[in-house]
Amino acid sequence: MKIQIQPIGNAYAEQAIDLILNIQQKEFNIPITIQDQPDLLQIERFYMEAGGNFWGAFIDGYLVGTIALVKFNERAGAIRKMFVKKEFRGKEFNIAQMLLEKLISFCNDNGIDDIYLGTITVLKAAQRFYERNHFVKIEKDNLPAKFPLMSADDIFYHLNID
Repeated sequence: MKIQIQPIGNAYAEQAIDLILNIQQKEFNIPITIQDQPDLLQIERFYMEAGGNFWGAFIDGYLVGTIALVKFNERAGAIRKMFVKKEFRGKEFNIAQMLLEKLISFCNDNGIDDIYLGTITVLKAAQRFYERNHFVKIEKDNLPAKFPLMSADDIFYHLNID
C-alpha cells in the first residue's frame, strides 16, 4: 500500500468535503456544516492565492487525509482541515505525521516561521499529536491579531520553526 501526499485543489473539493464532514459530524458529533466552512468549496482561492496550500493523503487514489495552511501574514500561517479517516489513523500508517511534515516543509521553503492552530476540547488525540510535535498550547488572547479564528475552536497551539 502506497501513501501519496500531494497538493489538491478545487477538483478534489467534493472528496475533501465528504471526508471532513463525516469525521466532524458523524464521528465527533460536532454541529458544523459545509455552510460553516465555505473554504472547502473554494480551496484554491481560500488557501493557495494567499500563499498557503491544501494537501491530500491518498492510498491507491483514494483520499484518506487532509491538511491545509492559511497564510495570514508574511511569516505566519494557521493549520486547518487536519483530518485522517479513522481506519487510517495511528502509527501503522503515520499519515497525520506525513501530512504535518509536508506542511512544515512547505513553511520552511516559503519563509513561514510561525504556525498556529485552533482545535476543540473533544479532539484529545489531536491535542496529543500536536504536543508530541512540539506545538505549545497558548491562550486565545496570545494569538496574532490576524489569526483566522474558527468559532468552534477553544484550544490553541503555536509552533516556531525558525
